[in-house]
Amino acid sequence: MAADAHAPTASEYIVHHLQHLQNIKQKSIIDFSVINLDSIVVSATLGVLSLFVLWLAARKATSGVPARFQAAVELLVEMVDNQAKANIHNAQSRKFIALTVFVWIFMMNAMDMLPVDLLPVLWQGFQGDSHAYLRVVPTADLSTTLGLSSAVLILCFFYSIKIKGMGGWAHELVTAPFGTSKNPVFALILGVVNLAMQIIEYVAKTVSHGMRLFGNMYAGELVFCLIALMGGAAAMSLSGVLLPLGHIIAGSIWAIFHILIITLQAFIFMMLTLIYLGQAHEAH
Repeated sequence: MAADAHAPTASEYIVHHLQHLQNIKQKSIIDFSVINLDSIVVSATLGVLSLFVLWLAARKATSGVPARFQAAVELLVEMVDNQAKANIHNAQSRKFIALTVFVWIFMMNAMDMLPVDLLPVLWQGFQGDSHAYLRVVPTADLSTTLGLSSAVLILCFFYSIKIKGMGGWAHELVTAPFGTSKNPVFALILGVVNLAMQIIEYVAKTVSHGMRLFGNMYAGELVFCLIALMGGAAAMSLSGVLLPLGHIIAGSIWAIFHILIITLQAFIFMMLTLIYLGQAHEAH
């Protein structure tokens, strides 16, 4: 009875699992002084691991019959290469950016396949605090996904200037999509309208790019928390006879389905990155 009295409710359990390990307590919805330490550490670790995997595949590559690992990496590189050729016709080297993006985001998404309570409980034991927070899916953090999409935006700016020159890109900003006019007054009006439309387009693409990945991964993490609650309810209630079976079945089905989600979301983010970089290479 004492254990039950101190057991968290369903809402308390979910709220605890959705709280980040932060440098300071967040005081408002938008607070740039707050740093989600868990997202930074996990994403950086997985980034290094992703680069190591790609380096290992390149180091062990042979011209003979490839092993399973090399064959899988070659299929991945071929897929990225085909997509890069289809979207960035004059910049084949950009496929390495897309390959890194896909592998890195897939690794971050795959953290959602770990048991919900595994790493948080280990962290609580290490800290000696049952209320210690830890989230292990960086892409379920809006700061991470918007940071990634903002990095893609910066790359678009970089290649726009590199390919078209500062003058060419500046001219494009004030002449597309509605063109310009020989009349100075109309040219000024169209320039302001075109610039406003370009800014709106860049902002909309960046926000939607990050929000799409965040929304899908956050929802997946929340579903795993709800499924985990079925097992917890079974442990605390003698009446929940079917809950353990439902917990196993629902968890297995959602885990299998979620493998498709984490792969698809990594692919979509990579494809949008290639599309946006391709647009940066093209003149309007």
